[in-house]
Amino acid sequence: MNFGKPIHITIIGSVIIGIFIFVLLLLFDQVGSLDLGPFSLILIPLLAAVSSFLIFTYLIGQFINKKIKFIYGIINNRQIPDETESSLKEDVLGKLTVETAEWAAVQKKQIRQLKKQAAFRKEFLGNLAHELKTPVFSIQGYILTLLEGGLEDERVNRDFLVRALSGVDRISNLLEDLDEISRLETDRFELKIKKFDLVQVIRDVFNELETKAANKQIKLSFDRHYEPTQVSADQSKITQVLVNLISNSISYGINGGTTKVKLITIDRKKLLVEVTDNGVGMDSQHIPRLFERFYRVDKSRERNIGGSGLGLAIVKHIVEAHQQSINVRSTEGVGSTFAFTLEKV
Repeated sequence: MNFGKPIHITIIGSVIIGIFIFVLLLLFDQVGSLDLGPFSLILIPLLAAVSSFLIFTYLIGQFINKKIKFIYGIINNRQIPDETESSLKEDVLGKLTVETAEWAAVQKKQIRQLKKQAAFRKEFLGNLAHELKTPVFSIQGYILTLLEGGLEDERVNRDFLVRALSGVDRISNLLEDLDEISRLETDRFELKIKKFDLVQVIRDVFNELETKAANKQIKLSFDRHYEPTQVSADQSKITQVLVNLISNSISYGINGGTTKVKLITIDRKKLLVEVTDNGVGMDSQHIPRLFERFYRVDKSRERNIGGSGLGLAIVKHIVEAHQQSINVRSTEGVGSTFAFTLEKV
């Protein structure tokens, strides 16, 4: 900070006041009465200037100190007591410069985050409207067709009612997923941690998705034989994670392809679970946003497949609620691997 101008102004002002006082004394013929000897012409202006300088310095110091405390209060979001005046005088400007720069950096970071969140909210609302619009318009079309005469046609009415029900189910699933991800994000749930055999849970998921896999002739299997493997987690939530990941591998797998689950012991306390397919895969540019709500790699293709677009976001929240991590490796045209960790017993 440049203090040249304030100091120069203070010195010049002090000299002017000193001269002014000396002139007044001359006018009122008071110089001789002071009896300061032959040096009175020099001493009187000098003493006046020094006195003025000290007074100016004190007043300016008080003014600057008051302003600095005000700035400190803004930066620290609190009232600075008067007792801190002495401590503020210790390299206060240097300290203020550092703290102001840090404060400004924090504010810029928060502004960037707020802008990012605002853009995310806009995108989220747009995606949500689109997800709801498709089934609602379909249901509306089926009902209008029935009201305009299709209700009396037995070849049409049941088929259209089934289609309308499918649209209602899709909306219901979307709302359930939105409610679940809301609970996960606001910690309005409690994990029921217990020990269970992960290998058996994976076998149960294979059985549950067997029909879906058979429709595309996809084989579900382990990469090798595993003995019972005990983990500590919320069994229902981890089952939900596995169902979502394995179901996705089927949806985006190739006809006649494979989905394999691999268990890797990292250390005595952690187990890595990998779900690998040889499906369509994806470009690496999509991976950073893959766990965002409603993010779709191929929007038209995925909406034809179905799903709410919230599955992977829910998976990420469940895994992180267990204080674990999840990641993705994928190559377009080769396949994808989703891997997450669990606490091993």
